[in-house]
Amino acid sequence: MKQNISRREFSQFPNLSQVECIDEYIHTYSQHLSALHDDFKTRFKDILTMDTPPWIINPFDETEVANVVLQEELLELSTNEELKVKFRKGYQTFWLQAEIPEKYPGLWEIARKFSIAFPRHTLSKGVLVPLQTF
Repeated sequence: MKQNISRREFSQFPNLSQVECIDEYIHTYSQHLSALHDDFKTRFKDILTMDTPPWIINPFDETEVANVVLQEELLELSTNEELKVKFRKGYQTFWLQAEIPEKYPGLWEIARKFSIAFPRHTLSKGVLVPLQTF
């Protein structure tokens, strides 16, 4: 993004493309974006380095899990045709269904931590109920 601004490519900032930008301002914007980027890297270091198990992203792919109980739950979940259909709405919504903690408590215990790390789902009224069970 910083390079785009230096080249006067403002696709990420449509308002800038509508005004005349002085080189000095562009340099200031570029420095500000660099500082913001560094700040975000520091603030969100734990999230950026988080290791997400592949079965959270797609529980229907063949995935090996070391824990036998989790492996059994994952096998049961991955053969559930109704859940496969619900998975098409996205993995974030999938894990926040009310039936997941009930039927797959081991998987839910791990998956819910990732839901907490990315709380944007709390904005949806339909998702608030499962989140309140923490």
